[in-house]
Amino acid sequence: MAQVPAAQQQPGTTRTLLKGVDGAGTVRRTVLHGGLRIVTETLPTVRSATFGIWAGVGSRDETPALNGATHYLEHLLFKGTERRSALDISSALDAVGGEMNAFTAKENTCYYARVLDTDLPLATDVVCDMVTGSLIRPEDVDAERGVILEEIAMTEDDPGDVVHDLFSQVMYGDSPLGRPVLGTVDTINALTRDQIAGFYRRRYQSENLVVAAAGNVDHAQLVHQVQQAFETAGALGREDARPAEPRGGSRALRTAGRTEILNRPTEQAHLVLGLPGVSRHDDRRWALGVLNAALGGGMSSRLFQEVREKRGLAYSVYSYSSSYADSGLFGIYAGCQPKRVEEVLKICREELDRVAEHGITDDELRRSVGQISGSTVLGMEDTGSLMNRIGKAELCYGTHLSVDELLGKIRAVTVDDVREVARDVLGAHRPSLAVIGPVGDKRAARLTGVVA
Repeated sequence: MAQVPAAQQQPGTTRTLLKGVDGAGTVRRTVLHGGLRIVTETLPTVRSATFGIWAGVGSRDETPALNGATHYLEHLLFKGTERRSALDISSALDAVGGEMNAFTAKENTCYYARVLDTDLPLATDVVCDMVTGSLIRPEDVDAERGVILEEIAMTEDDPGDVVHDLFSQVMYGDSPLGRPVLGTVDTINALTRDQIAGFYRRRYQSENLVVAAAGNVDHAQLVHQVQQAFETAGALGREDARPAEPRGGSRALRTAGRTEILNRPTEQAHLVLGLPGVSRHDDRRWALGVLNAALGGGMSSRLFQEVREKRGLAYSVYSYSSSYADSGLFGIYAGCQPKRVEEVLKICREELDRVAEHGITDDELRRSVGQISGSTVLGMEDTGSLMNRIGKAELCYGTHLSVDELLGKIRAVTVDDVREVARDVLGAHRPSLAVIGPVGDKRAARLTGVVA
């Protein structure tokens, strides 16, 4: 059925975006005056529901001085409102066996709760109260600073995580997409209560928020409760407000052919070899997804077979694609003994060059399409995954694909499509490299030579 994009839907109206069978899988959107969007996917046969509020703000929206503010704010919204203390917030969901959490990414933040369907009104009230009425008290800012510094320290102790931040820095340099989501020790120590509270007021406007719920949900009842909660908090914004414009129009800084090596006394060397990818609005993303699956997306992939199965050089090796509003990354990760890092890197580079020149085989296409199709459907088997799907689709695209439409996009990819995207993406630049481990100066120089 034809959909009206979010930006074109009139405030105060409700639209059915996807029609399910006997009501199951029906997706509806209501746009409130003030620009707040509410989307639901109804599954009458389940006994649970997941409620979330998505904010169209992430670490890429921070200035250098505010690096880490989005994630800091995520923590602080759990610390209390006029109606609830931090203990009240956590105990309310614990008392009904619910789960509540949040996450911050480069381009969005999400607060969510998963509960029994009968407890959905409670989850809705608590999460709406948190997002619209956080106090951001100075004492909470000071207390949570220590928690976030410990989180940074914990991440720094895991080089398998840090190497991805290092690779983003290599590719994007000193731009918002190149900085860590958590911030740094220096930026977190420097952030003040007024800076964070100002960021909260500017960014958590109703036109920049999406409410998403999936499960045994009554759309009209949920809309009524959310509207009441936002109106009571005075958080619905201007009467003529529209959904925020999607990001784009400015090219993020991208670099290729660079190498960054951090010498650390770790047991393994961790490396990411990669190139600029595609944005989430690029139609080639479907073909790149199939290419990713064939190259390093499973146990039958080229990298897994060549690096782990045939040679036993690494326990973990895979490829991945990250897409943002106006750019993307394609990378290969491997963790191995430091003495084997040159051999592993050489194999990864050879496979990258081979697929860039020749693409993939018909058999690899068949397996990869099947793998992505199966994992896509299996990943929609719980209300949390469904809430994530519709919430992110609404926030990032303003339109929704049915499962059949999504599978159709994947199954329509051909060998020629994959060959073309492999040539355009993987063959257009020299790859960049990020390495963390005890590689030493001599080995570091040799690694740079492999990439050049």
